[in-house]
Amino acid sequence: MSVVINCRDFDGFLHDYFEGDLPWLAATTFKLHMMMCRKCRGYLRSYRTAMEVGKTVLGEPDDPVSEEVPDRLVQAVLAAKRASEG
Repeated sequence: MSVVINCRDFDGFLHDYFEGDLPWLAATTFKLHMMMCRKCRGYLRSYRTAMEVGKTVLGEPDDPVSEEVPDRLVQAVLAAKRASEG
């Protein structure tokens, strides 16, 4: 792995960074780029905010579906997920 990454590479690291799954060198490279790149720091803040809003709105993946969500919508989402997996 290179010790320097570009902004496109930075985007590919985000998920693993937030999950704590980046190996030491990758995490160090990611943080170094973040320190040097104002645009990526802003992008990181936006990404973090979006993740927090998503968790607040959607809850955790194993949470039960709210009674307010129409059953037709739940079934449509499940059908779309099955179609994309198979």
